[in-house]
Amino acid sequence: MTTRKHALRWSLLLLAVQVSGLLLQAQQTSTVDSSIYDRLAELEKQAAGKRSGEDHFMVAGLTTIGFNYNKTTITANGIKQSAKTSSFPDDAEYEFSPMLLWRHGQKFLMEFEPSFSSGGQLGINWADVSYFAAPGLIIRAGWLVVPFGTYNKRLAAGWINKLATDPPVADLPPSTDFGIEVEGGLPLGNMKWNYDVSLTNGNQLISNGSPSDGQIQQVGTIDNNLNKMVTARLGLLPISNSSLEVGVSGQFGSVGDAGAPDHSAYEKAFAIDLQYVKLFSPFLVNIKGQYNNIFITSEQFTNAADSSVYTFDNLSTSLFAQASIRPTGSSSKGLKNFELAYRYSTSVAPSGSLWGGKTDISEAAVLYWLNWRTVIKCAYQWNNNNSTALGSQGVQTQSNTLFVQFSIQL
Repeated sequence: MTTRKHALRWSLLLLAVQVSGLLLQAQQTSTVDSSIYDRLAELEKQAAGKRSGEDHFMVAGLTTIGFNYNKTTITANGIKQSAKTSSFPDDAEYEFSPMLLWRHGQKFLMEFEPSFSSGGQLGINWADVSYFAAPGLIIRAGWLVVPFGTYNKRLAAGWINKLATDPPVADLPPSTDFGIEVEGGLPLGNMKWNYDVSLTNGNQLISNGSPSDGQIQQVGTIDNNLNKMVTARLGLLPISNSSLEVGVSGQFGSVGDAGAPDHSAYEKAFAIDLQYVKLFSPFLVNIKGQYNNIFITSEQFTNAADSSVYTFDNLSTSLFAQASIRPTGSSSKGLKNFELAYRYSTSVAPSGSLWGGKTDISEAAVLYWLNWRTVIKCAYQWNNNNSTALGSQGVQTQSNTLFVQFSIQL
């Protein structure tokens, strides 16, 4: 009996130890699992706070710097006068423009590009916010590039421009303005089309404290009248591989100051542009062109020199056509980095104005691409101007310039 009691006691004790061990093990396991779960919950919170596409900041932009050597000859009344100039850096074409991009979620993009350029001037190329409303629809507001032609909006950057200078189509009409814009593009069967429409403050006749001479400038963030300017471009890509694009543009708006004698002055402008890029192995051929036609209603102007009143047909035209060829398919690594480019430009300012004349410009360049966004250019330009301006008819100006430039996208 005593032996049985002792055996039962030891059995109960052993069972108690085993149960205690199991309880302790379960408690430890529960503690470990709880720690893991707490850590996973914290990681989930961190991941949720860093969802892809919420906010993203990026700095891009461009810079161009170089050297030019120029000789200019002016012929008036049979008398020639010549002058030579040179610069390093190339003050006329120097530019440093960092572009700040901030993406807020999947729908908003803020763009700001200040520019430090020729003459030590600090300006703003654009500052706007874009809302990606739907596929093929972008709404933009702020200081933006108006959609007149394609040069200023797509081709003007130093690392994209094949030549060392801008053609005359870049200067008239003014390229930037304050307002709103809607743009996008959609398929059209086997073709594609794109649109770009803006409503902005518009342009105004230049006065600068003296009588206007019929030229226009961008009005700024405060409008000079109650009217707004409408600018629109429609582009068509008729080939399925998008190698060809043809575009038409229009710009319409009042340019007279409210309450001024020229308050009824009105601008009507049209443009046609073309882009063609095609690989004819081993050569990549790139052709671009644009034609501008700007008409401003006739007004009475005062000549500040003698206070006389005059008028003229205020019609200005400008055109450029350029072509480049690059052996991208060459087996030679060095040769495929070279590119040859040529551009012809012409502009006609209204005869009888204080700024009338016809200008013809030819420019040829050899480019060497260090990579897809970094290029060295050596260009030579021939510039001839025949004045038809009031008081200086018949004056001829010939200018030849050698450019060496370095351009990079940051």
